[in-house]
Amino acid sequence: MLLRTLLLRLYRLPVRSVHLTPADLDLTAHEIEFQAVDGAGLRGWFLPAAEVDDGGEHPVVVVMHGWASASEDLLPAAPAVVGAGLSMLFVDARGHGRSDATDFMSMPRFAEDLSTAVTWLRERPDVDADRVALVGHSVGAGAALLVASSDPRITAVVSIASMAHPREMIGRSFRRYHAPQMLIRAAVRTIERTIGHRFDDFAPLHTITRINTPVLVLHGLDDHTVPADDAKRLAENGRSATLRLVPCADHRSLDGFLPILPEVVAHLHDALAQAAVDRDG
Repeated sequence: MLLRTLLLRLYRLPVRSVHLTPADLDLTAHEIEFQAVDGAGLRGWFLPAAEVDDGGEHPVVVVMHGWASASEDLLPAAPAVVGAGLSMLFVDARGHGRSDATDFMSMPRFAEDLSTAVTWLRERPDVDADRVALVGHSVGAGAALLVASSDPRITAVVSIASMAHPREMIGRSFRRYHAPQMLIRAAVRTIERTIGHRFDDFAPLHTITRINTPVLVLHGLDDHTVPADDAKRLAENGRSATLRLVPCADHRSLDGFLPILPEVVAHLHDALAQAAVDRDG
């Protein structure tokens, strides 16, 4: 119990206010809100593409931020994606951004919130339910891979700075403080019991093997939180994965990835367009 209390304190979610909004980037956006599986309020923005106001069904890109982050941190990518004719949904996970607080979060809980967002989208009459793509950063990337691994209707995934395996990530963080191996093993067991899932069941290294749709694996070469080797292993395990290592990009900031944004948009656009061709014959 003491170790669980210490770990919850160690991984507690910081409180932060939201500063950047779509309006700051001259983007049209609708405030959205729906409930997580536990009844907590999830909030975000729906950004319609400018040229899709025709009453038809259109593809959407759903964006999930990372740990201790928020939707606003990924908003700078929105003008290029929306400008390419793709609508977007940004959602804050529980305990993050403008969504309701919670006692703890985990990659499976991020995935629950992302899946809830996809379900909410598919109920909209202006959304093509079979052309939904996912973009995630860090833990949000792991969540995107987890959702896509069990939802074959997901059309494409962009994974940014995902870890390969949570157990390895925890081990690396504890070893920085010269923690003994016995303590690391106890911490892993305690975290698994707390979140109610075994790490092997949702590790991106395993979930990516169950995804048939195109996955773009992005990773910064200046990432000192998650090593680029994790991205290489993910891409090697993926059935339809493409690896893109980005010079000068780090873990926390999106800025280093902005120069390759046209490649990301092309990946999403091509996959979503091909899904329509495959379906409509």
